[in-house]
Amino acid sequence: MQSDDTGRRIRRAAIAVAIVLAAGFLLVHLIKSHRENVLARDTRAAGASLPIVDVVAVRGGAAAGSLTLPGETAAWYESTIYARVSGYVAKWYVDIGDHVQAGQLLASIDTPEMDAELAAAKAKLNVAQSQVKVREADAAFATSTYERWRDSPRGVVSEQEREDKKAGNASAEAQLQAARAQVALDQADVDHYAALEQFKRVTAPYAGTITERRIDIGNLVTAGSGASTTSLYRMEQDDPMRVFVDVPQNAAADLMKIGVPARISIRGSADSAIDATVTRTSDAVDPRARTFRVELDVPNRNHRLISGLYVQVGFQLQNAGMMQIPASALVFQADGPKVAVVRNDGTVDFRAIAIARDDGNTVELGSGVSNGDRLVLNISNQILEGDRVRVVNDASGPSNVAQAAK
Repeated sequence: MQSDDTGRRIRRAAIAVAIVLAAGFLLVHLIKSHRENVLARDTRAAGASLPIVDVVAVRGGAAAGSLTLPGETAAWYESTIYARVSGYVAKWYVDIGDHVQAGQLLASIDTPEMDAELAAAKAKLNVAQSQVKVREADAAFATSTYERWRDSPRGVVSEQEREDKKAGNASAEAQLQAARAQVALDQADVDHYAALEQFKRVTAPYAGTITERRIDIGNLVTAGSGASTTSLYRMEQDDPMRVFVDVPQNAAADLMKIGVPARISIRGSADSAIDATVTRTSDAVDPRARTFRVELDVPNRNHRLISGLYVQVGFQLQNAGMMQIPASALVFQADGPKVAVVRNDGTVDFRAIAIARDDGNTVELGSGVSNGDRLVLNISNQILEGDRVRVVNDASGPSNVAQAAK
């Protein structure tokens, strides 16, 4: 009897466990089915939604634009000063940073060897001048003798003696001319050394600033500017200054001409910008860099600019009716640059364009778009020609291009 009760309890427990397991399985199946239905619904919704894009409306460029390029300052003149005579530095009078005037004494050089050569040349000249006086006396005597023999009656003196006196007179005259020529030659030597004597005083060739001194008292200096000689000074004229800018060839139509306005600013300087104009251009494009050189002349009376300074030069450019778009609207494909235009029906049209000028943030186009076209910004590579998109941000205000560029 007790054994039957135990068996019934075991069967009831087994049935209860089976019911719990069945209920749990059913609950898990219902939860999984619900999740699958939600995921399928979300997938269908995502597949049915359109790609979201930001667009910008094309607007005609302003009447004038700007192009900012790096430049470098350079002195109007820059000279390396060498010694013209060999000797020893007796004294130097200016140092780096000094502003000097034209003709101002920079240094003096002792030249004992050249001084001796000048004295010897003067002595030689004195000897030659004395020799001229001797030859003049000989020539005068020979001339008077010849004249007496020439005017003597025939038969009193022989013709041979007459010819001999004539030859002696010619010889004395020739010796006199040779003595005078030697005086001229010796005078040239004296003038040569006298001219070199002036170079013992090293003077400034123009008004400017000393930028380097490479001598000291007692230094041996050698005349010339070869590889084995050392310069004395380096100086430059810094008023006015030159500013060199290498301009890309696509700006040649605007900047390869005289008088284009520009503003020069120094990065890191609190001073105001300097207004200038293009003074000269190279009128030729460097085939290696595809740039051409532009020069600007800038007054520098307060020595604000120094040579070798890095500056930013902003040029005012004419737009010539081109369309401006932000650089983020460009799409580069294998067949060239393009833009993605959103048609009125919401589909995308990839159009080939011609870039006329690239300013980094904005680009001016020569062809490919029209005023009012809506261009997709930062388009995804998943969007293809003819795909429909949904516009969520249409930057079509007056300054749309500038805002999009930022």
